[in-house]
Amino acid sequence: MNQTRVFLIFAWLMVAVLLWMEWGREKNAPDPATVAATQPAVPVANDADLAAPTTGNVPQAHVPGQAAATAPAAGVEAATTAPRVTVTTDVLKLVLDGRSVLDADLLQFPQTKAAGSPPVQLLTEDKAHPYSATAGWASQSGSPVPAAGGFKPVAGTTAVALADGQNEVQVPFVWNGPNGVTINRTYTFTRGEYAVSVKDEVVNAGAAPWEGYVFRKLDRVPTVVTRGMTNPDSFSFNGATWYSAEGGYERRPFKDYLDDGNLNQTITGGWVAMLQHHFFTAWIPQADQASLYLLSQNGPRNVIEARGPGFTVAPGQKVSTEARLWVGPKLVNQIAKEDVKGLDRVVDYSRFSLMAVIGQGLFWVLNQVHKLVNNWGWAIVGLVILLKLALFPLANAQFKSQAKMRKFQPRIAQLKERYGDDKQKFQTAMMELYKKEKINPLGGCLPLLIQMPIFFALYWVLVESVELRQAPWMGWIQDLTARDPYFILPVINMAVMWFTQKLTPAVGMDPMQQKMMQFMPLVFGVMMAFMPAGLVLYWVVNGGLSLLQQWWMIKKHGEDAPTKAVEAK
Repeated sequence: MNQTRVFLIFAWLMVAVLLWMEWGREKNAPDPATVAATQPAVPVANDADLAAPTTGNVPQAHVPGQAAATAPAAGVEAATTAPRVTVTTDVLKLVLDGRSVLDADLLQFPQTKAAGSPPVQLLTEDKAHPYSATAGWASQSGSPVPAAGGFKPVAGTTAVALADGQNEVQVPFVWNGPNGVTINRTYTFTRGEYAVSVKDEVVNAGAAPWEGYVFRKLDRVPTVVTRGMTNPDSFSFNGATWYSAEGGYERRPFKDYLDDGNLNQTITGGWVAMLQHHFFTAWIPQADQASLYLLSQNGPRNVIEARGPGFTVAPGQKVSTEARLWVGPKLVNQIAKEDVKGLDRVVDYSRFSLMAVIGQGLFWVLNQVHKLVNNWGWAIVGLVILLKLALFPLANAQFKSQAKMRKFQPRIAQLKERYGDDKQKFQTAMMELYKKEKINPLGGCLPLLIQMPIFFALYWVLVESVELRQAPWMGWIQDLTARDPYFILPVINMAVMWFTQKLTPAVGMDPMQQKMMQFMPLVFGVMMAFMPAGLVLYWVVNGGLSLLQQWWMIKKHGEDAPTKAVEAK
């Protein structure tokens, strides 16, 4: 197998994989008109589904057929008459009712690059696609618990803002239950951060013990993402994810949310999240408190939940539990500051650990270069140069092998003419020539094979990284995660591929393969026309540097060869 044939296989393989991915998305995409009717009617994770305490005070999932709990079933979050508080920081604008975060605007992320574009709204009360984050309490022992609308703002104000020079602001709520039980809830917002602290303190000033269970859930009717190669959103993972020390990072797409059954797993030190392109929400329970993780569904609504821990609070005693709620973008540096194991995987470069590790490594290098050049486009160029330097010895071996193959191409053509359609004799004679001249026909394959996982990992890095969202390079490229608006980079890529093809020896290829090769620059040009401009920029720079290196090696090692054919034995 020669280098040209390897390149042909690699090229068609990449095209086939991308087309297969696109076909799968189109095939499995839900119909917006029928999505509500086709979703299975699985009971939602209600407050009443909490069973009696078990070992470690972690509640169990409700078992069908058992007696219903005495606590009020909140079910899916509904609009309440509870007082609402609007909280504005430098990065967030949230609407709270004490129990749930109902709306969340990301102030530093406009929806489009147009002037005056509204910010991205992550959590929303939109009736068609509601999305909320809830922290509630439930009990099956008969103890009173706050229902929806039960928490009241302590200060009585309806608007709180982080003032200039202020590092954090706290918004307290309280629920005063019967029999002297009080739950004090405090939301803490910090300047520049998307993680919100939610702390509950249960105080029992009554005469009888109180039992209750905290639950934290994300509840969403997902939007129907427009499928197609022109929409980067359709290439990113949309669904629920969670993490445990035992199982690592796991995920479930919205389109087959319960196909593998419920989650139903007790986890300590984990987290639950819902992901979409560039943004996510996550509940991060207190690391030393165990929770029961569950998935559930009710019509089009998808829920992921962490239930527990449970508490028995004696008269005169108090207990507390705390969690963090992330509402914001997939910013790698800020996520790292949370110091939560596995949370970096929400930047979902791949479901496969190896590809994810490669993606994380590539982004780390990309980020370091960006710190020097302060431009994500030039950072991509710098990353390509570093990759070329790292692979320089392998690439030299590849191009040296190609140069030698090109040198003996006239002799191989004579062999082909001599043996005509007798492919076996032709292959025998060609391999004898390789052996005599010490040519390794596979010598140029290794660098190409190494670049395949790098290419696919970098593709996901450029698609997934919110840091590159709406980031300009120069001139006509004002968004590296969108396609080139004038197709200039794809055309340049076609030209680079065409010249590379002319320098690549087509040893032993039949006329059909040669014709297929002639169309490869066009095929790649069309395919790249709809890919993120940052990815095409990478491919253009990488291909251009490879072309220069190949030209130099041909000039150095590709002197004219004798034309006399070798006799086959």
